[in-house]
Amino acid sequence: MKAIVLKEVGGPENLILAEVPMPKIKDNEVLVQVKAVAINPVDAFVRRNQPALEMIYALKDDEENIILGWDVAGIVTEIGNAVTRFKVGDEVFGNFNFIGQANAYAEFVSAPQDELVSKPANVSFEEAVGATMAALTAWASLVKFAQVKKGDKVIVYGASGGVGHYAVQIAKHFGAYVIGVASGDNRDFVLGLGADEFFDYKTQVVEDFINDADIVHDAVWVEADVKSTEETHLARSLKTLKNGGILSSIVVYPDQEFIDNAKAEKNVTVKRVNVTPNDTYLKDMESIAELLAEGKIKTHISHLFPLAEMAKAHEIIQTKNAVGKIILVP
Repeated sequence: MKAIVLKEVGGPENLILAEVPMPKIKDNEVLVQVKAVAINPVDAFVRRNQPALEMIYALKDDEENIILGWDVAGIVTEIGNAVTRFKVGDEVFGNFNFIGQANAYAEFVSAPQDELVSKPANVSFEEAVGATMAALTAWASLVKFAQVKKGDKVIVYGASGGVGHYAVQIAKHFGAYVIGVASGDNRDFVLGLGADEFFDYKTQVVEDFINDADIVHDAVWVEADVKSTEETHLARSLKTLKNGGILSSIVVYPDQEFIDNAKAEKNVTVKRVNVTPNDTYLKDMESIAELLAEGKIKTHISHLFPLAEMAKAHEIIQTKNAVGKIILVP
C-alpha cells in the first residue's frame, strides 16, 4: 500500500510517498481502508521536533517506516477475533492511539475497535474526519472542563482555526453567548459559525473591552502579540474573565504559580486541556458524531489534497493560520 513516510525530522519536504507493507491487525483491532485523513498543528510539531517525535509518536527507533497522523475516516475491511463493535463494510471515524502510533497517513490502518465510532450516513468521510482531534479538543475544553451552559459568555481565541471553529459551534449549541477572536480577514466566517461578536486580534485588545467572561478558550500558539515582554497571552485572557471564571488553555502549559495566583486573585480555575486517552473518549466521540448527524456542528474544509501532497498540507498547517480543517484523501 501507499503511505506518507517521514524520512527524517525536519521540514515538510521530508514527508514522502512510499510503498509500505499492509498493517496487520490484533484481536481487538479492525483494518480500515482510509477514505480521508485530517491533520493538526501537532502533526507538524512532531514532524520537525525530535523530542516530540519520541514522546507523542512514541518512537521506538526500530520502525521500518515512520508514518504520522492520528485522524482517520474510512471503511472496515477486516476485523480481529475479539471485535464485537463493528463488521466488515462499516463506515467509521476516530482519533486513535494518541499518544502513540496510529500511522494514519496511509491507504490502510489498523485501529483499536474502542477508539472508533460509526460515521453518520449523512456526513461525508471528509467532514467526519475533520471532527476528530480538533472537535474533541473543543469538546474537552468547553464541555468536559468548563461545563459550558446556556447564558455563559464565552471567548474563543483562534475562532477560525481547526479547534476554534468547532469551539464556536459547540458553545452556541449549549446556548452560550460567543465572542470569536481571529484575524479580521475571517470575520464573516466566524460570525457565520454563529458567534455573537467578533474581535480582530490584530487591531483590537480584547481585555480593554471585556472583563466579565465566564469562560475563555485560549488557543494562542505564540506570545508574539503580547503588549509587553512580561505579559503572556494567558495573563491577558485572565483579565477578560469575571471572578469565578474558567480559563482553558489549549496549547500553552500554565505553570503552577500562574494557576495558584489566578485562583487566589480572581477565583479563576485554569487548566491546560488536551485529548490524551481518557475513560470518556467513546462517549465524547459519539456525542460529536450525533451533533454532526443533526447538523448542529459542521466541518469547514479550507483545503482538500490528495494524500501524495501531504508536504503541501504541512506547509499550510505549520503557519498556525489555517482556516477550518485541512483534509487529505488517498
